[in-house]
Order: sequence, then structure tokens, then C-alpha cells
Amino acid sequence: MGESPSRPVLITGGGRRIGLALAHHFLNLQQPVIVSYRTRYDAIGVLERAGALCIAADFSSDDGILSFAETVKTHTDSLRAVIHNASSWRAEKPGVLLSDVMQQMMQIHVNAPYLLNHALEPLLRGHGHASSDIIHFTDYVVEKGSDKHIAYAASKAALDNMTRSFARKLAPEVKVNAIAPALILFNESDGAEYRQQALNKSLMKVAPGEKEIIDLVDYLLTSCYVTGRSFGVDGGRPLR
Repeated sequence: MGESPSRPVLITGGGRRIGLALAHHFLNLQQPVIVSYRTRYDAIGVLERAGALCIAADFSSDDGILSFAETVKTHTDSLRAVIHNASSWRAEKPGVLLSDVMQQMMQIHVNAPYLLNHALEPLLRGHGHASSDIIHFTDYVVEKGSDKHIAYAASKAALDNMTRSFARKLAPEVKVNAIAPALILFNESDGAEYRQQALNKSLMKVAPGEKEIIDLVDYLLTSCYVTGRSFGVDGGRPLR
């Protein structure tokens, strides 16, 4: 990453899937890692034994978000990057109060990054030109919407827009970019028929795995110039 790996990378929602893969990637590079988690999966213990600082966090309330930020500050006075990976995927369906769905999606995908970016800004600044990063994980549905996950898509679109606002606010010390993935990897429980249907929705016809995201994150952290951009990692799915 072009510098001494002394400042931690903070990853929200680091207990599963892409967040977990990123945490192990940075640990393998001898980069200090701080991870937030809501549920203590077995993987959290593995991360701790590998050297990560894992902090339980509840982003469902402003107090929980700000309490997490204060806990981070007790462990470090600087951060190399903040990667907003924490997410929830809740659909509108009969029997579910629509206002609750929207509130939860906006809380996790918009309010949590908004408050954390402000609270942790002092830890990202003061290290030189383009020396720190914020990365927001959005979704390919930002471009096309979703009839079954309207609140989810709207919240991710708000996060996409917030990427550009924070890029303006924090330049040139901190670069702020977004990654908009689709079909990066399957769950173990996904059946063959579902997998084929999902693959048929993309132009590239593969689920590439976490390395595709890891390589892009590495590029964004290495760049001294790219900020305020959103990078689709979707196999051409929006073009179908």
C-alpha cells in the first residue's frame, strides 16, 4: 500500500463474506485491522487470534454508532481507511410496517456511515496528501432500482450520493469512493437452480469471489488521484 502499515484499517461488518475476506487480506499484509460486528460468528474469534481488534457494535441507533466511534478512539489516534461494509437486506412484504423497513435501511446504510465519517474524520486527517481513504459499499441496484427492495435500493443510492459529498469535504487528504457490487459470491445454501438463474442475469456468467473486490480496494488505497467515484463490480449485470 505504499507506506508503513502502522495505521489500522477499520472495516464495519467484518464478520462475514466480503468484510471478513478484506480483514484477513489486510492482516496477511501485516496491516492492523479493526472490525465491527453485530453477531459474534466463529469467524470473529479467528480474526482476533490473527491479531484483529474486533468490537461489538449496534448501528440500529445513533447512540450505538457514536459509542462505537468513541471505542475506536480509545484504541487508536489514527486510521488508514474506513471501509463501510455493514449492510442489511430487508424487503417490503405483507405484514411488515413499511416505515420500519425504510428506517432500518436508512439507519444502517446512510446514517451509520454519515455519523462515523464525521466522528472519525480527525483520525483520517493529518497524514498528508491522499494518505487516507473512505470506501462505501453500495450496490448495482443504485442504477436500476428494485421493485422488491425499494427502501434498500433508495438507501444505497443515498450512500452513493454521499460518497461525492464526503469526497468534496475531505479532499485532498482523504479520498472517498464507492464500490457497487453484484453477485460476488454465493451462499453455501444456494441451490443449483438459483445459482444458474443468478448467473444468467450477468454478462460475464460467473460469481468471481472476494478477490475481485480485494483487488479493487487495494487499487483505491494505492491511488493518489481517484476520489468521488463509484466502481461497479457487477459482471455487466445492469446491461441485461
